Amino acid sequence: MCGIIGIFGQQEKEARRSKALKMASTIRHRGPDWSGIYSDDSCLLAHERLSIVDVEHGAQPLYDITTKRVLIANGEIYDHQQLRTSLKKEHQWQTKSDCEVLLYLYDEQGPEFLSKIDGIFAFCIYDPETKEYFIARDHIGIVPLYIGWDKDDVLHIASEMKALEPYCEKLQEFPPGHYYLGSKKEFVKWYKPEWATTIPTQPVSLPRLRQELETAVKKQLMCDVPYGVLISGGLDSSLIAAITAKFSRRRIESGDQEEAWWPRLHSFSIGLEGSPDIKFARQVAEYIGSVHHELKFTVQEGIDALRDVIRHIETYDVTSIRASTPMYLMARKIKSLGIKMVLSGEGADEVFGGYLYFHMAPDAKEFHEETVRKLQKLSKYDCLRANKSMAAWGVEARVPFLDKDFLDYAMSFDPKDKMCGQGKMEKYVLRKAFEGFLPESVLWRQKEQFSDGVGYGWIDSLKAHAEEKISDEMMAKAAEHFPIQPPATKEAYFYRSIFAEFFPSKDAALTVEVGPSIACSTPTAYRWSKAFQGMADPSGRAVAVHQQAVQKI
Repeated sequence: MCGIIGIFGQQEKEARRSKALKMASTIRHRGPDWSGIYSDDSCLLAHERLSIVDVEHGAQPLYDITTKRVLIANGEIYDHQQLRTSLKKEHQWQTKSDCEVLLYLYDEQGPEFLSKIDGIFAFCIYDPETKEYFIARDHIGIVPLYIGWDKDDVLHIASEMKALEPYCEKLQEFPPGHYYLGSKKEFVKWYKPEWATTIPTQPVSLPRLRQELETAVKKQLMCDVPYGVLISGGLDSSLIAAITAKFSRRRIESGDQEEAWWPRLHSFSIGLEGSPDIKFARQVAEYIGSVHHELKFTVQEGIDALRDVIRHIETYDVTSIRASTPMYLMARKIKSLGIKMVLSGEGADEVFGGYLYFHMAPDAKEFHEETVRKLQKLSKYDCLRANKSMAAWGVEARVPFLDKDFLDYAMSFDPKDKMCGQGKMEKYVLRKAFEGFLPESVLWRQKEQFSDGVGYGWIDSLKAHAEEKISDEMMAKAAEHFPIQPPATKEAYFYRSIFAEFFPSKDAALTVEVGPSIACSTPTAYRWSKAFQGMADPSGRAVAVHQQAVQKI
């Protein structure tokens, strides 16, 4: 992952450059390898690079020599080699970077090319002759992007909100699956999958499901630097790790014709002493033959990191902070070993209804519609957590379960095949499709949210710490102190207080979506079960099916 900054509009050049440098410095952790700037009378683009592909020559901004257009991009275009061959014009290629093709696709096809590329991205293309600028974000919002306007209505963009907060009177998350043209001054939705508005009825094909996920993982191994896998010990990350191990010996960019540059696959797990995740992750690592690294952290180390975590991930959502903290600590260890990219298992629970509250779904229609809602909100939760927790230490996270092509299949078969009950546990079809890939103890392990699986004492300790910091009197005045989305618990109040120190504006607070949640549910789940009424615990342990499973162990 990289960091991008854009300022569009007339401003005094030296003052604008000074501001841009300050903005870029706040996100340099995302791209510690190099910095680049383009500037003219109407635009300034800044790029902080994390070099993953074409390490030697891929520095940005990138330029179309013919049209003079300029590109800054954060992300990966997995099918860039195929896209190069599809171009109709001759172009003067400057690099082997996967992102350079964006310039020429835009030149030939305009905004319509977005639906044809395969990748994760947030980028801007600027035309110095027409002063037009084109900003776009990937389908789900895997890569973060924010947009804001200052008191003079000058438009700003940045990979992280912290770069905009000091300068913009208005700011918001750049919506996933949209683009923005400067001449039109409006967001246009480009990602419109059929599964988002219809209830599919075709039955699942387990062989195809398996093939689609293997394809998604394999293409995301595109990398010129050492990479690894995260293993929580649960189904999702373990499957990604196992598939990665299958393909890691050959270099993807050569069509498997060459040996991989970094043939030993390294895996990483984290937890408190006695964590269930660490135990199961070790089993997976032994099974797939990875070089495994375990990181054990203490509750105090996690609590000490909370302020830094909230500053980096830019949210006060309780579940996100609980889960981001161990991920943030693990990212530092990963970077210390020279790893610059990791593959992770985010997204599977949203696609397959893996959260334990899905056991309560009353019918297939409700089940499917809830998975769609969850996917559409990922940029505020799991995508935000995975990207920013890792990027805090200059590590890129890739999430194959959210691959656009994989989603097109995994969300297009009958949701009845995904539903729990009648002897089927959550994500049953995914487990069946990959029998033999993992130890049985992991393949059929019940869902554990990451913030639970690192050790049950973690959440309990966070609640106890908040009890010490936040008094009953403070809670009684929560709505007075935080009139926008007031916190409902002491833990939420504690996180909100830290967030407000770094991001005091009203608009910053509104980038975070809050609401009643049971085990990571949307508010919809409260219609599914009377047992949820009056509860407000985002932990998976709040659901009875989790408690029953624990009693069986």
